[in-house]
Amino acid sequence: MNSFGRIFKVTIFGESHGESVGINIDGVPAGLPLSVDDFLADIERRKGGTQKGTTPRQETDLPIFKSGVFNNITTGAPLTILFENNNTRSGDYQKQRAVPRPGHADFVAGKKFGGYEDFRGGGHFSGRLTVCLVAAGVIAKKLLATLDISTAATILEIGGEADLEKGLQKAIDAKDSIGGIVECRVQGLPVGLGEPFFDSAESLLAHAAFAIPAVRGIEFGTGFASARMFGVEHNDAIADSTGKTVTNHAGGIVGGITNGNEMVYRIAIKPTSSTPKEQHTWNSETNEVETFSVKGRHDLCIALRVPVVLEAVTAMVFTDLLLLEQRIGRVVKQA
Repeated sequence: MNSFGRIFKVTIFGESHGESVGINIDGVPAGLPLSVDDFLADIERRKGGTQKGTTPRQETDLPIFKSGVFNNITTGAPLTILFENNNTRSGDYQKQRAVPRPGHADFVAGKKFGGYEDFRGGGHFSGRLTVCLVAAGVIAKKLLATLDISTAATILEIGGEADLEKGLQKAIDAKDSIGGIVECRVQGLPVGLGEPFFDSAESLLAHAAFAIPAVRGIEFGTGFASARMFGVEHNDAIADSTGKTVTNHAGGIVGGITNGNEMVYRIAIKPTSSTPKEQHTWNSETNEVETFSVKGRHDLCIALRVPVVLEAVTAMVFTDLLLLEQRIGRVVKQA
């Protein structure tokens, strides 16, 4: 439900306009140096209001450690971190309670939870909770770094444009929101992570990636382009005993298992559902379809804030797999 992972087990909680959002991580090895400063760079990358096209809502998002850290070093006990919500405008949502927003979880959440859900700002469905994923990623990336493994995600295009400014301007000119494509690459992975079938490396990455709100598609290596290729063209010739390949159409995963080459995958991010354009939706009070526009503070292009979140969930997956393979110990070896 709200948890992911087997040894490095991540649980997120909270709502967009509640008192706070937070994360609990069980299985964090003891002995990992960890302080507030470790989180600042990635938290800043995720923030809205710091770049063109993002929501003006800003939170300080300084992590508050509640357990699992002592003297700035992890203890091996479950690690709990809170992020306070201080900049909310819940009234924006009370006024539109009767009109579920197209593209949002409003309607399905109301049906599933009997109308008891916290609907303000999307509640538990909100992208606000991705700050928790980023926090987990900070810890996971520190653990991966002990093995010289690194993750890096970038925006490849916005609205079909490789020139991101041009793609963003299309949305501004249309007074609408717009989507994009984000790619993640992982360097330094060993051969052998993942299992055949249900626990394949791709299955786990896809599972984690789809926890990011607004993800609509995923592909590894050449992805959907492989459907237009011949077999001899797509196959990656093995060059030496380390498993290095001449090409990397597989994206670093074969048979569900990492092959030692760079891991490459991409996700498609839909346009922000909260568009300033007028839309039509059903009104639960009148039982009629009516015209309305979404109020509140929203991203013009969600993809702008996704790279650091994609890095985080990717790091989470590989940290868990490395712990399962006992390549990361339960106690971090100090240099």
